[in-house]
Amino acid sequence: MATIIEPMSVTPDKQQPPPEQDHLEFKAVMLLSFMLALIVAAALYVMYARGMFESTQKLVLVSEDSEGVVVGMNLTFSGFPIGRVRRIELAEDGKARIIVDVASKDAHWLRQSSVFTVVRGLVGGTNIRAYTGIMTDKPLEDGAVRTVLQGDAGAEVPKLIAAAKDLVESINSLVSSRGALGASFGNLQTLTAKINGPGGALTVLLGGEAEAKKLIATLDRANALLVTVNGLAAKVDGLAAKADTQVFGDKGVLPETRATVVQLNALLGDARTSLKKVDAVLVEAQAVGANVKEGTSDLSVLRGEVESSLRKVDGLVNEINRKWPFARDAEVKLP
Repeated sequence: MATIIEPMSVTPDKQQPPPEQDHLEFKAVMLLSFMLALIVAAALYVMYARGMFESTQKLVLVSEDSEGVVVGMNLTFSGFPIGRVRRIELAEDGKARIIVDVASKDAHWLRQSSVFTVVRGLVGGTNIRAYTGIMTDKPLEDGAVRTVLQGDAGAEVPKLIAAAKDLVESINSLVSSRGALGASFGNLQTLTAKINGPGGALTVLLGGEAEAKKLIATLDRANALLVTVNGLAAKVDGLAAKADTQVFGDKGVLPETRATVVQLNALLGDARTSLKKVDAVLVEAQAVGANVKEGTSDLSVLRGEVESSLRKVDGLVNEINRKWPFARDAEVKLP
């Protein structure tokens, strides 16, 4: 019996991916991760640049409408952005509430007296601006509510056109022959003709040729009077020169007076010397008088002593006279 040998089925092994494919997948994952990180970094930078991470102060601006105002619009102060519109909402009274986040580092520019405006330009966009006139006022508190002043340039265009039209009509009325400016031009022409006339500008100023002639004659007389006055002044100058010579000259009054004063000073000097000598004599006389006074007092003492001695002698003589044998008329009585 023949044995049938069936062929063995060979199961093929799974094919392993090439190493290059693994590297491609890794590179793709790394590239996607880098792109994602770049996008996140860009988003974070944009958020940082827009002040998303800064501390802010809330400000509520109330306006009649929010036309032209969009979220993300800047609030400017002197041209520099200090805040950003975060939200716009409609209030219960029908007015627009513009919520603005003001950077805390720039909040000191806003004061209680600050004014906020929404300006809509003809060509540019809408701007929200803050104005502070008194920087010494109290700072604006967090969550303050302020009313916005509207500044719509487009609404002013019809007014400007009407004003320009009125201005043109006024200019036309002035320039016309019946207008004030036309009359002024006519008067100017008449005035120019009179100035170019015989009398010149004097005729115009005085109102007539006769008056101009009178003024010219008066000026001539004034010139003649000035000539006379000049002559008198020359004579007065001559007299003044003579008087100066007589008073201040070599033989004038003043030198003689000076010499007299010198002599008088010499006499006064002699008189002072004599007075000094007299004073010395008086001093000596006073000294002599003092000595005499002292001698007189000594003489008085001496006189007193002499008188006392004389009285003593007189008493002694009397005592002697009373005693025997010097007693006068002595009687000898016998027992």
